[in-house]
Amino acid sequence: MAVCGALLCANGSARKKKSFGSIHEAVKAGDVEELELMVKSGASINEVDPVHKFTPLQWAAHSGSLECLHWLLWHGADMTDVTPRGWTAAHIAAIRGQDACMQALVMNGANLTAKDDRGCTPSHLATAHGHSYTLQTILRSGVDANPSDKSGWRCVHYAAFHGRLGCLQLLVKWGAHLSEVDQNGNIPAHLAAMEGHLNCFKFLVCQGVSVTHVLGARNDQGETPKDLAQRFYKDNIVQDIMAMQYEQNHPDNQENVAFPAHVSAFKGDLKTLRQLVESGVINVNERDDGGSTPTHKAAGQGHLECLQWLIEMGADHNIKNDAGETAKDVAKRFSQLAAVKLLGGGLDDNSDEELNKDDPSFFDQHGVEGSTDSQGDVNLNASQKREARMRAYQKIEQFEHLLEVAKSNYKQLGGLLEEDQLRQKEENERDRMIQELQAQLEYERIRREKLECQLDDSRAEISHLNQCLEKLKVSDGSVVSGPCP
Repeated sequence: MAVCGALLCANGSARKKKSFGSIHEAVKAGDVEELELMVKSGASINEVDPVHKFTPLQWAAHSGSLECLHWLLWHGADMTDVTPRGWTAAHIAAIRGQDACMQALVMNGANLTAKDDRGCTPSHLATAHGHSYTLQTILRSGVDANPSDKSGWRCVHYAAFHGRLGCLQLLVKWGAHLSEVDQNGNIPAHLAAMEGHLNCFKFLVCQGVSVTHVLGARNDQGETPKDLAQRFYKDNIVQDIMAMQYEQNHPDNQENVAFPAHVSAFKGDLKTLRQLVESGVINVNERDDGGSTPTHKAAGQGHLECLQWLIEMGADHNIKNDAGETAKDVAKRFSQLAAVKLLGGGLDDNSDEELNKDDPSFFDQHGVEGSTDSQGDVNLNASQKREARMRAYQKIEQFEHLLEVAKSNYKQLGGLLEEDQLRQKEENERDRMIQELQAQLEYERIRREKLECQLDDSRAEISHLNQCLEKLKVSDGSVVSGPCP
């Protein structure tokens, strides 16, 4: 640690210190040493800046100054302080996508159910700004995925309205309800249709109770998602709904023997599909009554093995069905993203474009390495990061020493530590098992003695019977009458 201290002194003297006018500027710059000096000089750890009305902790959450945030939490900064808009540090971390700061706040007991002046929790704000990884940090802490703001909007409403597909998928995974209505009777599908977020709308339809239920849902004004899409000129949504309605009016009969290859592709039965095509019974591009080929069926259901085999057999995936859709269009409509990729394309470049959570690039986009900090946040160079790690390690050693001293004092005062209780419990359990085994051993010993006694009695009986048998035998073959003694 002496070496570390020397390095710190050398690096500190080599780097030109900046002059900060306030504790807030030091925090925004991520200078924990200057922060500590200012507090020791009398600056309040919860001082509110006169312009933005942020406390140092809130500025740390805003700028992603993780080391400063830890220092402030260690020294008792108030996590319940709010801005004029009702934002706590957790709200600000959610808005900025500072997942590392959010994790630190969660570990220190931040209230993630606190609401701002609009009734929004941090999960609302993380969703609205599309910070999927920060939202995941919040949901993993155990908070409800369906909180409501003053307008009756849940997190899924925010995700649908702002086109945050990644957040929408995450919320559904954590139990969010897609049939919740706001104070105007809108379900999330209404909002996605109104704003023209096609991929979110497709996902909501696929995850809903049924296509009919989602498309037929009416708000308090009696409007369906299609009505809203038409009123706000969202042609992409209108066309997609028309294609869905066409399929509803021309349902596929899975048991239709006239198109067995289509049935096989729909079910993902590659063995039967291969037999039908290779034997020449059907053509690989055969159309059914709706103009769909087996490729359409396999793509819509996401059966990748069938789809890959059809492509290898020369199936034309550019053929359009009677609804004007190619196989790729059908795969997009049913959110079969792997099938879309296999057919040679990605999702449309819409404003609500977010990668699927199962795609490794999803977390690359949101900074899984530690934070989704924006480009304007604090960026420390290699030397500053090394110094920060050294300071953190010194804190670990300091707290470990203090912990050992406190444990020793507690024991001397007659206290029983948790590890001691656990060890005592293990010893009691071990003693109990030993007693049970000893009792079982004693039982087996007594049982053995009884069996040996029975064996001795049996041997005596056998000996007696043998004597009787000998008396019944005579040397010349004659029989001596009389009972055995």
